[in-house]
This record gives sequence, structure tokens and C-alpha cells, in this order.
Amino acid sequence: MKKVDDLLNRNKKLEDKIKTFDDLLGKLSSTEDRKKALWKEIYENAISDREKASILFTEAYKTMSGNSSDHVTMGTIMTKYLERMCKSNAQILSLADIISKAELENLRVDPNDLFSKISED
Repeated sequence: MKKVDDLLNRNKKLEDKIKTFDDLLGKLSSTEDRKKALWKEIYENAISDREKASILFTEAYKTMSGNSSDHVTMGTIMTKYLERMCKSNAQILSLADIISKAELENLRVDPNDLFSKISED
């Protein structure tokens, strides 16, 4: 029962992260909705991949008894899980950079637009 509760808690945390990310995307008014949807999907996939790899790594780690044959057998598999987590982190960092640039673009004031707004008054 504890394992099911732990999985439900992890799932809730992932949903909260996705909701927070979606809220962040909602603040980017000048960004196309298609880009926002793609960025959200990339984020969801990256955190989901990272979480799954973390679970698998933990399960593999638990099965090891500490002898060298376990390291030979499980080491390569565990390395792949760690690589998957690192790749997911890199995807999230790249996405953060893209969104940061979009936020800066959102804040930029176009002098021509500003002039036209002043002229209207």
C-alpha cells in the first residue's frame, strides 16, 4: 500500500510541475499557442522520462547486494538510466533557455509600435 501511495504522490508532484509550467507559458502573450503546446509536451515528456528512469535506477540499485558481479551485471543498465536522466535535464535546461528568450521578446518594446500608440492619443 505504501508503494502505491508513493507512486500517487510522485504523480501528483509531476502534475503540479506541469501545471506550474503551463501557468508560466500562459504569461507569454506574444508566443504562438502552437509553440506553447509543443513546449508543454516537451516538458511533460522530459520530466516523465526523468521520473521513470529514476524509478528504474532506484529499483536496480535496490537489487544490488554490493558484490562485484552485481556491479558488472547492473552497472551498464544503471548507467543508461543515469544517462536518460541527464538527457532529460538537458532538455529541460534547453527549454528554459528558449522560454527565457521568449520572455525577453515579450518584454521588448517596439519603438514604432510605441510611436503609433502615442500618435493615436
